[in-house]
Amino acid sequence: MVKIRLRRMGKKKAPFYRIIVADSRSPRDGRFIEEIGTYDPNQNPSVFNFNEESTKKWLANGAKPTETVGKLLKQAGIIE
Repeated sequence: MVKIRLRRMGKKKAPFYRIIVADSRSPRDGRFIEEIGTYDPNQNPSVFNFNEESTKKWLANGAKPTETVGKLLKQAGIIE
């Protein structure tokens, strides 16, 4: 199954994340299909960006977002 999930980047104690589309069997920071956005929880308020066209395309093709990414997509207004 294809999932939309976070990939951890940055240094120790200062993470930021890339929002990626990946096979559910691949490791968290391993191989991925496409990068569709970024998420930085260290800033106040948190900053996240999505490529809306790619995100909607992957959701239409059956990709399932993880719980955290689902919350970000709701905040961005991409899903209800």
